Amino acid sequence: MSDFDRIFQLLKENEAILRKFHLLESKILAILNLKDFFESLLTEMMSIFRMPYVWMTVIKNSKLAEIISWVENSDTIEQRINFIDKNEFMRFFNSFSKPLLSNSDLRTYHAFFSDGKIYPIRSIALAPVFIDGEIVGTLNQGDIEPSRFEANMDTSLLEQLMVKISLCLSNVLAHEKIQFFAYHDPLTELLNRRAFETEFQREFSRVQRHKLRLSLVFSDLDDFKRINDLYGHEAGDKALKYIADTIKLLSRKEDIISRFAGDEFVILLPETPSDKAENLMTRIKTHLDSHPLETDSGKLYLSLSNGIASTEDSDFTQPEQLLKAADKQLYAVKSVKKSEEARAKGFI
Repeated sequence: MSDFDRIFQLLKENEAILRKFHLLESKILAILNLKDFFESLLTEMMSIFRMPYVWMTVIKNSKLAEIISWVENSDTIEQRINFIDKNEFMRFFNSFSKPLLSNSDLRTYHAFFSDGKIYPIRSIALAPVFIDGEIVGTLNQGDIEPSRFEANMDTSLLEQLMVKISLCLSNVLAHEKIQFFAYHDPLTELLNRRAFETEFQREFSRVQRHKLRLSLVFSDLDDFKRINDLYGHEAGDKALKYIADTIKLLSRKEDIISRFAGDEFVILLPETPSDKAENLMTRIKTHLDSHPLETDSGKLYLSLSNGIASTEDSDFTQPEQLLKAADKQLYAVKSVKKSEEARAKGFI
């Protein structure tokens, strides 16, 4: 084959690859939902490029990892995205990295494979993904053919594609943040009051319709004003975030948790009697007792007060009645605590 023929053949191959890239771009360009974006990107990439394995590796605690944690019920994300420690990731990449291609000693890259399994892959391409100039992971391709990706191959077209994918992903994440914080408290990332009331109405109607049980916990952070006064509002914010994270950690996936107002938190517990709700709060309080919040001023021990109401304890016909019953019990608990504190200080 003459030099001209080789050049002509190379141009034809590049043109075919470009058409595939443009087709992939057209599939993902208008998507603003993260779940749909990943499903379309990973599925279409397999189809368009006839690639047997396509998945993503995401750096833990990165911007992308944070947003992914908001997405619910996505088999694609669960099965085809794995997470990697940043230090491990940076062994292979830096902030100006180009795609990494290899068809030898693939076990070196085991951390980039889902669950560390390499499967029957004989060659890989790991292409960095950026968000606002920060590297957040890689888009990975794998083939059973060793010749599909070789270390000396030109990666310029893949780099161009990754620029566009990164731009699309940045737009998706910006849109997801707007959507998320329309319904969530920005500090704790729990449901805000408006979103909770909508969920509460829906859940209460379901309980009434099917004669199910529903418990509600109304709680607040003890001595929140004192925390702000003594340690500052930054410590107060950290305390609220810590309480929210503890409640999420010890609650079930189906429980509905809200930062209701200020230092008040509401937990809605479907199919749960009041004694089980009380058990949950006991576990939360025990955890707080044994795991103080670390601050610049030292360890800060946090505590909660709560009231509990359940549909099995009274004939509630409206969700507001259940909420008020729990709030009333919380008020009684706080009153008792104040009396005990006053007595301990000799004021009574």
